[in-house]
Amino acid sequence: MADHPFNVLFLCTGNSARSIMAEAILNKIGAGKFQAFSAGSQPKGHVHPEAMRLLQSLGFDTRFRSKSWSEFAKPGAPALDFVFTVCDNAAGETCPFWPGQPMTAHWGIPDPAAAEGSPAQIALAFKDAYRMLSQRIGVFAALPILSLDKMSLQAKLKEIGGMGGMNAKVKEPG
Repeated sequence: MADHPFNVLFLCTGNSARSIMAEAILNKIGAGKFQAFSAGSQPKGHVHPEAMRLLQSLGFDTRFRSKSWSEFAKPGAPALDFVFTVCDNAAGETCPFWPGQPMTAHWGIPDPAAAEGSPAQIALAFKDAYRMLSQRIGVFAALPILSLDKMSLQAKLKEIGGMGGMNAKVKEPG
């Protein structure tokens, strides 16, 4: 075990849904081994109400805020071990320089905040995103990180991003 928890940053554009849910999931299942954070390239300034409802219904602490990724590139910010993009837009953007060169991977998840339709359809989009994130984060948290060499670990992180064809687009309601 490392002498400190691994710091993990989940990135998305708005930091209002997927990255917030990922932060919550990893902080719960990886407590002691990981410290998760989330941020966005263009933060919305608020967490999506449906993400908050879902996390609260599942017993998560819901003290989250939407924040810029620049907070994590400043002096005094936590040294990052891993940075994961969870949306396609942030994956294509030029990220800030992360001190310490953390390992990175893209784990694209369809944006539940873009879902349209009835309240039930929107809630389902958030539940689907949560399920996909939870599966990937569960696999990540179970990795024997300290016993893998850097190339093997990077390959595993990339594999997790492609789990089960989960990069499929959200189906249009109807």
